[in-house]
Amino acid sequence: MTTFLHTADWQIGKPFGRIDDPDKRARVRQERIDAVDRIGKVAAEQEASFIVVAGDLFDTPTADKATVSAACSAIGRLGRPVYAIPGNHDHGGPGGIWEQEFFRREHRELAPNLHVLLETSPLELDDAILLPCPLLRRHEPADTTAWLRTIESDLASFPGKPRIVLAHGGVRSFERRDEDGGANQIDLDRLPDEAIDYVALGDWHGTTQAGPKAWYAGTPEPDRFPRGEDNQPGHVLVVTAARGAAPDVQAVPTARLGWHEFSFDFAGDSSLDHLESTVNDLLAKRAGADLLRLDLHGSLGLAASARLDRLLEAWQARLLRFDLTNRATVAPNETELEALTARGSDPLVSRVASRLVETAAADDHEAAVARAALRELHAVCANP
Repeated sequence: MTTFLHTADWQIGKPFGRIDDPDKRARVRQERIDAVDRIGKVAAEQEASFIVVAGDLFDTPTADKATVSAACSAIGRLGRPVYAIPGNHDHGGPGGIWEQEFFRREHRELAPNLHVLLETSPLELDDAILLPCPLLRRHEPADTTAWLRTIESDLASFPGKPRIVLAHGGVRSFERRDEDGGANQIDLDRLPDEAIDYVALGDWHGTTQAGPKAWYAGTPEPDRFPRGEDNQPGHVLVVTAARGAAPDVQAVPTARLGWHEFSFDFAGDSSLDHLESTVNDLLAKRAGADLLRLDLHGSLGLAASARLDRLLEAWQARLLRFDLTNRATVAPNETELEALTARGSDPLVSRVASRLVETAAADDHEAAVARAALRELHAVCANP
């Protein structure tokens, strides 16, 4: 029996080009390095014998030297063996990162505990047998686990030790591989079930059970907005495997950054309080630790619209990335309209406001300008 950590899709060096602010972009990139230290903490707490990375340790086979050094340094701090296979992002083909001289030097000096498995042959450890299925090119038309279908007799010389498959690719809709090209597809049904005890998968970024013995670990630090409730990134898997027994698998959270996405429809000025509390609950008064995609609909009065602008300004500053689609319109409420258009002491303001109200009723650029002007006029009149 052995206990180990199943991880995948670290994708160290991911550029995050959609984050405009260079300092915030660097912060998100650094979090992928910091996640390795959190993996090490889980490994120590769970007394894991080793760590596996089921592909895509790096985001690209041409990672820059600073990224290589930072990754190797972080892996060296883990304090236990790390066994990694190449995935589609860091495939093991010619010219890839694994054969680059700079990586090899940093590997030797900073991360001697890292073992990159480039061959399809059993690797015997003290308490387990690893069966690596590396991707040697970005798009592999053949099933990389095919070599395992006839391996049962070869494993007879390793009695008692659990057999752990490492593979990277998709297992869903495998039967459609002829229709869509079938790159990097894995047919779990054709694996020798009795000969293996656990299948450690990479490629799918959410923690997902793919079969009785097969799991996707998901990325330990989320790198995209949510893709449904069933997709739960930000974990590593603590696996206890024994020969001939069902594996015990527990997901342990390792994420720090929060990726949030939701739509909100204003049903009146009072609903702005609900939006504010919802976003504040998500951010938990944190700055520099969250990314938000927000889609706004409905309408707000002049004062509420001005308040929304102040909230958006604060959220823009606090968030690492803020994707805002603001379809909410400015619609003065009756009190605000009366305060602007029925000013007996200031007939000029009343006339201007009435004209702006008429123009703002349309749905064009002039209407948008008029609504903005109404909001400014209301602010001036409310705070003379």
